[in-house]
Amino acid sequence: MATIAVPTPLPSPAADAESLRNAVQGWGTDEKALVEILGRRTAAQRAEIRRAYASLYKESLLTRLHGELSGHFQKAMVLLATEPAERDAKLAREALGRRGDDRDAWVLIEAACAATPDHLLAVRRAYRSLHGSSLEEDVAACPAFQEPLRKLLVSLVRSYRCAEGSVDMAVAKQEAAQLAEAIRRKKQPHGGEVVRIVSTRSKPQLAATFRCYKEQHGSDIEEYSSSQFARMLKIAVWCLTSPEKHFAEVIRYSILGLGTDEDALTRAIVSRADIDMKRIKQEYRVRFKTTVTDDVVGDTSGYYMDILLALVGKE
Repeated sequence: MATIAVPTPLPSPAADAESLRNAVQGWGTDEKALVEILGRRTAAQRAEIRRAYASLYKESLLTRLHGELSGHFQKAMVLLATEPAERDAKLAREALGRRGDDRDAWVLIEAACAATPDHLLAVRRAYRSLHGSSLEEDVAACPAFQEPLRKLLVSLVRSYRCAEGSVDMAVAKQEAAQLAEAIRRKKQPHGGEVVRIVSTRSKPQLAATFRCYKEQHGSDIEEYSSSQFARMLKIAVWCLTSPEKHFAEVIRYSILGLGTDEDALTRAIVSRADIDMKRIKQEYRVRFKTTVTDDVVGDTSGYYMDILLALVGKE
């Protein structure tokens, strides 16, 4: 349920590339034109525009945007114009170079769990191409993340789970009991069974397992503890089964308190506009009694606000 408002009729990629060239050439930059074009094209259409631009003008659109723009608007436009797997690979690399707090782990979990298995494979390929090392090895070697969280993150980013497939209710009930045994009785939520189940089962199978867990024990699996591992397990569960919950929380978190976490706000809106922003907006309104649009308007300004609102869509 994307929110990209593609125009009708749609200009050709070459025509869009020419318009972008005109917007960044000469004295000054036409930021409104950049927002109007890139903010109203799908990821596939933006990829065609990138190729057309490179073919016509013998330069990278990303390089040109980076050189012409600045600040949070620059980062939003560059992320938007970047191929999604390459974007997530770059974001993962940045997260691995920081302190290892919850927000850094979010980036890795989102790449591993909030999209399709094929997207994660593409992220891993892009990461190796860009950085000359494997994502899972770099997560395993990252000193910012401590055990048992690091074990969970490594298992998530190295996984390849089936995209769909039938649900085995007998397995769901059995693994719900195994999760309960590890979490509630043995007090070992970071044990091998928990990590194995969360990092290998298909999303439909996990959804069935978590439903069985709640039916058997009267609470969601993510409600058992407040440790960092438990908080990140909750994020993984949300990203796997209902990512709109996580991204609604990311957006809200990024604008609460003193100052705005523009990196988190940009990442959430740019990465989900092509996927499920409509569901995120619905979740946001129900949970926080306000709208994404109102909060973006209240906490951002200028062309940065304009591109975010273009991606969020009408409310």
